[in-house]
Amino acid sequence: MLLSKTLCTLLAASAVLLGGCSNAAGGSASLPAPPVASAAPSASPAVAAPSGFDKTRSFADLQTQVNFGPRYSGSEGYPKMRDWLAKTLTEAAGVPAKKQDFTAKPGDKTLAMSNVYAHINPDAKTQVLLCAHYDTRPTADEEIDPAKQKQAIPGANDGASGVAVLLEMARLLKAKPPTCGVQIVFFDGEDYGPGEAEMYLGAKAWAKSLPLPKPTYAILIDMIGDKSLQIYREQSSESFAPEINDKVWNAASSLNMSSFQNTVKYAISDDHIPLQAVGIKAIDLIDFDYGPWHTLDDTVAQCSPDSLRSVGDVLAKVIYDEK
Repeated sequence: MLLSKTLCTLLAASAVLLGGCSNAAGGSASLPAPPVASAAPSASPAVAAPSGFDKTRSFADLQTQVNFGPRYSGSEGYPKMRDWLAKTLTEAAGVPAKKQDFTAKPGDKTLAMSNVYAHINPDAKTQVLLCAHYDTRPTADEEIDPAKQKQAIPGANDGASGVAVLLEMARLLKAKPPTCGVQIVFFDGEDYGPGEAEMYLGAKAWAKSLPLPKPTYAILIDMIGDKSLQIYREQSSESFAPEINDKVWNAASSLNMSSFQNTVKYAISDDHIPLQAVGIKAIDLIDFDYGPWHTLDDTVAQCSPDSLRSVGDVLAKVIYDEK
């Protein structure tokens, strides 16, 4: 994911320190908007949400991913991660996980990549797409030391956290099926780079062919595992699908989740942008105030099981409130 260059300039002028800023698609940014109105309580759920999000098991899934090492196409850990993900998703969701294989050509390279996905309750009228990326950045480009910049990041928060939450969500949905359908998709190639033309590769491949029926809306989660979690309404999400942001912040308000800040802050270019481009009401839940972003310090020690659970609980509330 990348942060809008315009917004970076504004933040730098205000002496706000971030991991780094780059050009981004999806329109120009502005200063953070004033707080939006407090979210109203949500309607009675169609199916009561279970209170069983297992943060310990979810955090163990995060640790397992990091133990594979770098997880980008061409790395030693990549096939281990992909195959483990397909197997674990099948077990968690109780339905066969599938792969969307595609060929990506970042720069002068040709790489085999795969999106991994499962479809729960496919016959339901309302379909919700929950997604995250499972690859990691091949270069620690935000490191100060040029030698370190050539190394691959561990990707504990930037990659593994979103996967960990959605795997545990799949277990919840298997234990207590929702009224709506849920498409769980793990995108490949989000963070390949170095530039934006070589990023969001899996989301672009998915949007081009839509292996599953077009969802009613989509929620992307990315970098949601850090210890001091603060998730703001992302600007392009607010512009394109404010009603979906409302669903999330209504759920967070009803659960008294202080980690969800009801204010627009950043404009982020991420996997939700290719989905929006084909008309999917997609939003991005992301905490971009993360110092170790694209550095070798993006480790398990920077992450928290409580952060995973807070996001999981909010997503569960959204899903089980759907009719």
